[in-house]
Amino acid sequence: MRPLYRPGDSVLHRVPAGPKLVGLMAAALVMSLIPLDAVGTVLVLIAVSVAFPISGQPWHALWAAWWRLRWFILILGVALGVLISVETAVVNTGRIVLLLLLAELVTATTRLVDLLNVIRRVLGPLRRLGVDPDAVAMTLSLTIATIPVIGGFAARVREAQEARGIRLGARTSVPLLVMTMRHADEVGEALSARGIAP
Repeated sequence: MRPLYRPGDSVLHRVPAGPKLVGLMAAALVMSLIPLDAVGTVLVLIAVSVAFPISGQPWHALWAAWWRLRWFILILGVALGVLISVETAVVNTGRIVLLLLLAELVTATTRLVDLLNVIRRVLGPLRRLGVDPDAVAMTLSLTIATIPVIGGFAARVREAQEARGIRLGARTSVPLLVMTMRHADEVGEALSARGIAP
């Protein structure tokens, strides 16, 4: 599994997890409220990309982040470009890519345990309403940890099918679904063996 956190001593590494999460939510709000044209969107994406090496992340981490989004960018960008306009495609696809890159930057410079502790503290007052902060934090941690695993499964399936000359389509999602469900069973068994899950 690809590790999410990469140790370092950059300014972003030293920022506490709480302000980072607040900043990520603020960025999502700003990007949804402030109108940007295609040029502005591209400039913001460049700025976020430059933040990767500034935060101590290797250049290949930036390349990998963009590479993982290639199909999303291609499918959504082409669909919006054909159905609406190129300007709309760049702006709307760029907004989502920007938030995904920022989320990756946050997880790459923040220990997962710190993120989960923040979530527990935020959800603590909801215990009176029956919300279990520990269960929510565990669910989020498993979700975050599983995303790169499923991405790896998708890459393996795509490479295998391309090698066999099989065109990508709806039926090609079946092997990915099987691998994902098998992984979920393995995770569930591991949790049960440790007394974490029933």
